[in-house]
Amino acid sequence: MVKTASTMLSLGTKAPDFSLVNVDGRTVSLSDFDGSPALLVIFMCNHCPFVKHIASELARLGYEYQSRGVAMVGISSNDVSKYPADSPEQMIHEAELQGYSFPYLYDEDQAVAKAYKAACTPDFFLFDAEQKLVYRGQLDSSRPGNGIPVTGEDLRRALDTVLAGNPVPEEQTPSIGCNIKWRVGDEPDYFNPTGTA
Repeated sequence: MVKTASTMLSLGTKAPDFSLVNVDGRTVSLSDFDGSPALLVIFMCNHCPFVKHIASELARLGYEYQSRGVAMVGISSNDVSKYPADSPEQMIHEAELQGYSFPYLYDEDQAVAKAYKAACTPDFFLFDAEQKLVYRGQLDSSRPGNGIPVTGEDLRRALDTVLAGNPVPEEQTPSIGCNIKWRVGDEPDYFNPTGTA
């Protein structure tokens, strides 16, 4: 397992387009979220211990912030030939188990992850009403084994700020997690693991 930090995509970046299949069989596209006051895109997966550590909080965020108009979507981009626990079939079970209320999409060719310069699971991208990037940092300071409670405070603060119509502070702490499991030989040029976890 490789411990990897977010690439910290440039603030102001327009949300890259996507059209991917959800766990319920529907195709979900970026345009489906036009008119939302905020859009949260989370690169995640089933097996990663960093995602498992925060899964309950992700479910809570979905229920709380979708009710306030926030569009939210999870995307799994891992190579399932090497990591079958992240297969679309297992994603269905994971979404049911965790109670995710948001779409959980499968990025089979990994093109969407590359478009977002996603690097780790979890990797968070929060866009404003114009679908411009305003936050790409950590959920909070909790990590598996560090004893800090999972509260979602960093991401919640950013979400609340966007919903209030205020600018999100640019000083943001990168998310850290397992690297996205790229197909061998197809790793993007920005892929830069920071060490072993």
